[in-house]
Amino acid sequence: MTNSRPHPPPQLSYQHTGVCWYKMYNINMTKIKTAKQMERHLKGMANHHRIEILLLVAKNNGITLDNIIEALDANPKTIGEHTRKLFQAGLINKKYKGKFVEHTLSPYGKIFVNFLKSFQNTK
Repeated sequence: MTNSRPHPPPQLSYQHTGVCWYKMYNINMTKIKTAKQMERHLKGMANHHRIEILLLVAKNNGITLDNIIEALDANPKTIGEHTRKLFQAGLINKKYKGKFVEHTLSPYGKIFVNFLKSFQNTK
């Protein structure tokens, strides 16, 4: 009888990671996020200002911080701090253009925006 588990990727043997490698991947051999990684993303959007910013960036790809502040009619320091937290959580990308910073959704940010929109529309 043969072992039904596929062989681990060479960089993920038990000796290197200290965990069973097959618990880190789903059936398609794509990496599964740990609880700690998911926590980082969830905490990143766990604020009403950050949710508004994510939805605004989704509608206005490449929006600048000044435009976000204007659209949300909020304190510049508050919005700057929340965009920094979204960036640290991996939910938005920043691109520097002179004195302006353009904001776009990261791939994870797009997933979370889709979740927020579906959650927003539930009864």
